[in-house]
Amino acid sequence: MNGIIALTPFDYLIVLPFIFLAGLIDSIAGGGGLISLPAYVAAGLPMHTALATNKFSSACGTVFSTANYFHAKMIDLPVAACSAGLALIGSFLGTRIVLLVSSDFLRYLLVFLIPVIAAITLLRKDLGHHNRSRQVKLGVRMLLGSLAGLLIGFYDGFFGPGTGTFLILVYALLLHYDFVVANGNTKVVNLASNIAALAAFLIAGKVYFPLALPAAACGIAGNLIGSKLVIRNGNKLIRPIFVLALLLLLGRIVFDLVR
Repeated sequence: MNGIIALTPFDYLIVLPFIFLAGLIDSIAGGGGLISLPAYVAAGLPMHTALATNKFSSACGTVFSTANYFHAKMIDLPVAACSAGLALIGSFLGTRIVLLVSSDFLRYLLVFLIPVIAAITLLRKDLGHHNRSRQVKLGVRMLLGSLAGLLIGFYDGFFGPGTGTFLILVYALLLHYDFVVANGNTKVVNLASNIAALAAFLIAGKVYFPLALPAAACGIAGNLIGSKLVIRNGNKLIRPIFVLALLLLLGRIVFDLVR
């Protein structure tokens, strides 16, 4: 049970716009959870309830952004499906291992790596600009996509923040997708992992539906608008939002280290 949670109308007015913003950013470049989860916690939800409610609104929103990208033919479905399946395995392994060892070393590593990734993204004007994935055979793309899903899924289970953003980067760097298709593929992986996690939270009764339902509506609105903007504007929109998502992740990690 969630226990006694008493939210005021003011709490809803504060939280729901952040959920909309999180859905908007997440549909464009990943990283929406860096906005939505702190908003739920700030509203006074216990951490497990915040995680569960966040997963509910995120999963609902991702369904719609994924559908938009699929309808616009911006998903390489065989590769995305392989990535999604291996991401679930990787996430399970990462969750098991984090119970045995500390993830603190990864926080310090990311403090160094994230500015480097952001600089590379800004300096390499060709990164994610053209879709050259067809130059790679489908079997190779599926293999690399599976490995990417496994590794990023492991990261998601082991540490978590910024999973979608890093997966977009891996798709662009290793599989030579442009940012648009990389983002579309990522949504399939995100959807699979969100549904799997949400099922566990629902069984445990951790979702706080009085907030989760209006938050889902806001998340859906953000995802719909964000995915439509990507379909219309393409890579020139994703690149700056991608860097913004990296900076949000860096701020989150630094905050966790110094508090």
